[in-house]
Amino acid sequence: VQLVESGGGLVQAGGSLRLSCAASGRTFSNYAMGWFRQAPGKEREFVAAIGRSGSNTYYPDSVKGRFTISRDNAKNTVDLQMNRLKPEDTAVYYCAAEFTVSYYPSTTLYDYAYWGQGTQVTVSS
Repeated sequence: VQLVESGGGLVQAGGSLRLSCAASGRTFSNYAMGWFRQAPGKEREFVAAIGRSGSNTYYPDSVKGRFTISRDNAKNTVDLQMNRLKPEDTAVYYCAAEFTVSYYPSTTLYDYAYWGQGTQVTVSS
């Protein structure tokens, strides 16, 4: 499956951004989808995940209540709405796909075999 992210940019602290990821090449509903991010000098970390049907979502405490992941299986897209952004949210954000029969998505990046090219999000203070 091929993944292409869009929607990154520069925003002031407290602002919002919406990232989108378009998938192609495989049956989208066979994949759990995740968002991960990587800041300079840091490891790639989990940001959000959504199950195949969209019924199950997971977030780390660092973004819970501020970020929302959603998917549209008819359009083969997964979005990440980011509100109340903080400077520490600055990173390259990656969309990823996990082929799975489960309706519960993984939060571990090693379970995701397919990755987009990433989109930069910069939050100024």
